[in-house]
Amino acid sequence: MTTHSVQFNIQIGDDLTWNVAPLLHEVKHALDNLIKNNETTIIDLRSIPLAPGEEDKILNILGQGEIKAQLYALGQSEIIETQYAGVWIVSHYNDENEIMGRFIEITSMPDILCSQTEDMIEARNHLSESLKEGQNIHESSVEKSA
Repeated sequence: MTTHSVQFNIQIGDDLTWNVAPLLHEVKHALDNLIKNNETTIIDLRSIPLAPGEEDKILNILGQGEIKAQLYALGQSEIIETQYAGVWIVSHYNDENEIMGRFIEITSMPDILCSQTEDMIEARNHLSESLKEGQNIHESSVEKSA
């Protein structure tokens, strides 16, 4: 049996790929495009070569804004508005809580947070049925607690 040794050149540093600044400029241009043309841009962070620590550096620079949402549909997703309005971080996780996808979305509202037409139709039908049956219509939550 022959054993081969494999050598890895692992480097740690902030600017190994030099992609942090260009990516942030791309976000700025995408925000300009959103404002001027109402066009959404999605940047797949996992498709861009980044050195260890660079993705965290990008996320730290973008910061966190006022909105953070979690979605549980076909796995967990986390949607965070950055400190820059219109710039969102959308992360998708597997069952082991490992990140499967991470995107920077430049949009007024990420599509994943928007209600789907089919879901709204089903909700309306369910509400209509509840109203027909008179479920809890005459009793408010204030009256219940009194």
